[in-house]
Amino acid sequence: MSPELIVVLLLLASAVAMFMLNRPRMDVVALLMIAALPFTGVITIGEAVAGFSDPNIVLIALLFVLGEGLVRTGIARRLGDWISRASGGSDVRLVVLLMATVGIVGSIMSSTAIVAIFIPVVLRICQSTGTAPARLMMPLSVAALISGMMTLVATTPNLIVHGELLRQGKPGFEFFTITPIGITVLVLGIAYMLLARRWLPAVQADGAEATRRPGFRDWIERYALAEREVRVRIRPDSPVVGHSQETLDLRAAGVNLLAIERASGRLLRPTPTTRIRAGDILLLDIIAPQMQIEQWIEEYHVERLPLCPNHLYLTDRAQDLGMIEAIVPAESSFVGRSVLETRLHRDLDLTAIGLRRGHRVIGEGLLEEKLRVGDTLLLTGFWSDIRNLQHDVHELVPLNLPAELDDVLPAHDRAPQALAILALVVVLMVSGLLPNLHAVLLGCLLLGAFRCIDMNSAYRAINWKSLVLIVGMMPFSLALERTGGVDLAAEALLAVVGEASPRLVLAAIFAITAFTGMFISNTATAILMAPVAIAVAKYLEASPLPFAMIVALAASTAFMTPVSSPVNTLVVGPGGYRFADFLRIGVPFALVVLVASVLLVPLLLPL
Repeated sequence: MSPELIVVLLLLASAVAMFMLNRPRMDVVALLMIAALPFTGVITIGEAVAGFSDPNIVLIALLFVLGEGLVRTGIARRLGDWISRASGGSDVRLVVLLMATVGIVGSIMSSTAIVAIFIPVVLRICQSTGTAPARLMMPLSVAALISGMMTLVATTPNLIVHGELLRQGKPGFEFFTITPIGITVLVLGIAYMLLARRWLPAVQADGAEATRRPGFRDWIERYALAEREVRVRIRPDSPVVGHSQETLDLRAAGVNLLAIERASGRLLRPTPTTRIRAGDILLLDIIAPQMQIEQWIEEYHVERLPLCPNHLYLTDRAQDLGMIEAIVPAESSFVGRSVLETRLHRDLDLTAIGLRRGHRVIGEGLLEEKLRVGDTLLLTGFWSDIRNLQHDVHELVPLNLPAELDDVLPAHDRAPQALAILALVVVLMVSGLLPNLHAVLLGCLLLGAFRCIDMNSAYRAINWKSLVLIVGMMPFSLALERTGGVDLAAEALLAVVGEASPRLVLAAIFAITAFTGMFISNTATAILMAPVAIAVAKYLEASPLPFAMIVALAASTAFMTPVSSPVNTLVVGPGGYRFADFLRIGVPFALVVLVASVLLVPLLLPL
């Protein structure tokens, strides 16, 4: 063992120790290694930072952006809502649909992102069905990890292993090379979780609801809004056609016009000059007595429309219209004026639909009530106008924003465009018409062109910490190769397994990779183990593809501890899990995946 190799191994050991201690953070450790490795004389500083120009690093960054486009347009969340409806109250069907959906969707976007999207969906399902979150959060994380085995671009370790093959002049993987194994493991995972979830906690984690923000339903009950929403369609013969809400003086009649829905389904903000057309659907907040409203509907020849089943005030329009509670401060010009006189709809594009004075809610006579200092107004309007109110606190001081704000999708009306772009990217990658990097870059630009994502969101979507970690660990594979460390590791592995069959060697590589991934990032593990696996294949005079594939599969088998993957870490809190829960569920399934991988990989990629 040369002195240079000893120094490189000491640096590697120190990096692993810092990863395990999580001190300092992982990307800082990676930067420290970039700075330290050139001092060994094995690689230059140019080679240490060469990863920043690696096409796979750019591809990974662009995949984050592509996934963000799916998040912003609500495609994944719509799937989650479909799961809730399609399960029909069956726990078995719920687990099957949840894991299958997450496994499939996660094959084209970050597994961490898919878990972050589905956690609130799962919590809503649990709340409506009475299921303990712990019974669903673990299946969610397991499916998200398995999704990394579905396609080449499903997870970073796959691209790392593929890139190592190309770097050594070997043929890499195709887009769907790993898919047959991934589908098999997903089926096994679903069957396993249907059995194993009974060993998970069956009670809600303590304090899960302690910090819950108020939501639409809380305010609907507090301000008695449930019966106040009315939808009407304007008939061609209606005298309303061609008028604006100002000329009709709707507020004087006890009617608040909240939004106008055009034939396209798009909601319009009703400005003082917006003309009402035949066929428009008006969303109204009714303060006047019911009899008076029926007379208004008859007088203006409008058709009253039924509300959605299980619908409460505006809950089906939460993506467009929001609510906010705001306090009237002492310096506000609204003090001493009635709600009608404040003309909130003209100055702030918001409508007052509730008034609370202390603990007393004022319903009847709301529009004529004179405002006092400290009064709390419940306002509704488009989310953009609600956000504007947060920056202008002269007249009203925002008090509470609803929980629904967290679920608002910035581009929910552009889901069809995002789906079409995603389909185009996949077709380009699978067909080979364009290189993967070029196809994904084109997809990201199209997402921007169709306003599914903006530049600021695109930059925020990229997980720079992960990219720096990958770049910082990449020089180790080059340094270990030049100092003989890779060959030494391969020889040591072969010495342990002796004259065993290639399948046993594959099992040993899988076990070492999965075990290492329990303590450090699976991305870092893939960077370290890929060259070793390829070197073992060379010693055995076998194809490098099955050995590289086994590393990619093992890197996604991060079921065993809550810290082995960010996916697991995300579900610990909502599921109320302990470390032992992951060991009890994850270790047996990791063994199942090991056996399945060792049996299937040589069939898919002959040795």
